[in-house]
Amino acid sequence: MTAGLERTWVAHYAEGVPAEIALPRESLVDLLDRAVASYGPRPALEFFGAEVTYTELGRRVGLAAEGLRRLGVRASDRVALVLPNCPDHIVAFYAVLRLGAVVVEHNPLYTATEMAHQFEDHGARVAVVWDKVAGTVAALPGVEHVVAVDLTASMPWTKRLALRLPVRRARELRSRLTAPSTGTTPWSDLLAHGRLDPAVPGPGVDDLAAIQYTSGTTGRPKGAMLSHSNLVANAAQGRAWVPGMRPGQEVVYAVLPMFHAYGLTLCLTFAMSMGARLVLFPTFDVDLVLTAAEKHPPTFLPAVPPIYQRLATAARDRGVDLTATRFAISGAMALPRETLELWEQVTGGLLVEGYGLTETSPVAIGNPIGRERRPGAVGVPFPSTDIRVVDPEDPTRDRPVGERGELLVRGPQVFGGYWGRPEETAAALLDGGWFRTGDIVVVDPDGFVSVVDRIKEVIITGGFNVMPSEVEAVVRTVPGVTDAAVVGLPKADGSEEVVAVVTTETGAEVDIEAVQARCRGDLAAYKVPRRVFVVDELPRSQIGKVLRKQVRDSLVSG
Repeated sequence: MTAGLERTWVAHYAEGVPAEIALPRESLVDLLDRAVASYGPRPALEFFGAEVTYTELGRRVGLAAEGLRRLGVRASDRVALVLPNCPDHIVAFYAVLRLGAVVVEHNPLYTATEMAHQFEDHGARVAVVWDKVAGTVAALPGVEHVVAVDLTASMPWTKRLALRLPVRRARELRSRLTAPSTGTTPWSDLLAHGRLDPAVPGPGVDDLAAIQYTSGTTGRPKGAMLSHSNLVANAAQGRAWVPGMRPGQEVVYAVLPMFHAYGLTLCLTFAMSMGARLVLFPTFDVDLVLTAAEKHPPTFLPAVPPIYQRLATAARDRGVDLTATRFAISGAMALPRETLELWEQVTGGLLVEGYGLTETSPVAIGNPIGRERRPGAVGVPFPSTDIRVVDPEDPTRDRPVGERGELLVRGPQVFGGYWGRPEETAAALLDGGWFRTGDIVVVDPDGFVSVVDRIKEVIITGGFNVMPSEVEAVVRTVPGVTDAAVVGLPKADGSEEVVAVVTTETGAEVDIEAVQARCRGDLAAYKVPRRVFVVDELPRSQIGKVLRKQVRDSLVSG
């Protein structure tokens, strides 16, 4: 433990928040079963106005689990989910877990190239996917069964008018989305075999529940292994952190994608654990959110700073009442003070910043819910969580309080390692259960943490991580480009803009259109550089490595 800390932060917890929580010894399946038993007739899910009760959610999970069993899914098998937020995403998630299998979440907007690496890595034979991308997934290595989900089947037809689509356009959209690719099984067929026999064994508390891919400092994304106990513990820590939550009465808006660790825990597990009404949005859209808020306004909203900025501005301008939103948690990037002040002025509720990583399930640190919160800092460690600040070059040496150093985290939410990567696991998880975050922080004597830099050169844009080396590899294939450095430039909303700095062949002309066109073929849209700078040479270390930090600093200062 860093000398001088010794959990000094506990004194700043909101009233009623314990230093230690009683860790639930249950699986995520047990968590859902308990919610079904406790909140049966209450709405669990809402999607474009259509509601699903907790009782019905439990029934559908049983049906889907039996359908997956008939496809050959067994304990420890990996099952890929390639879905936007929708009711069937939640059903599929818990159905996979009910069989003792492992969920692997994927961004449905990824290209075939991006998904191929991950499928080769985890080896899932069965995938439950948005029918729009069923053909892409069916062609991936090792995939034997693709279950295609029609999102529109969960929407009331009348609610499509809320999308402001002309009737003819709505019919065309429905036709396009409901035609599954050859070789796929419609989701409705998966649910046609009756419920799973209760005698089929479920998962153990410490079994692997999910593999979430996360960017590293080098190479391709790695699969972080999260156990049932990791994810259940983080949901319990979240409930303890907000003592004003009312079980069975909260309305949580899922504007964060559930294939991201932040959305998975704050929406998919945390909300279910307290019997909340979870209002699902397949993508963030200001109009859809404000329309939903007129009927069932959110009481708890996890999001990222750009979402708060856009929602608060639109609600103020349109006169939409968001004063029911008592608590809001911001993560994934720095929260600008202007955004915080605007949100709290419009809603009258609290907006506090938190911190976490995929490897910590994801939340490890949060600002206290109340007067002790400290804008500008990411907060203090969660209950049952310890931190250290160490020398990045020698993590056995603690740094004095108030000095910069690498943040280490230890707690029940810390992952078990990277899938199939023992060497990288050993480098990230130190003796005593300490996880190296790769973030440079300063910790005040009272335990408040401020993130000041990243060892990892990951770019955070719109709440998503972009690994520079992945984008650079594509940019280098653009005709005329000899080398590239991809960096993130700070934006006013706390996010970063992806930009590419390139060197070119003599006489070659490289423009933004050429780079973007090439990148769009292999990368998700948020990874595509928004600007391109051409330079004579890139700064390099003595061994020839491009110094991205110098590239970024020169652009910021220039």
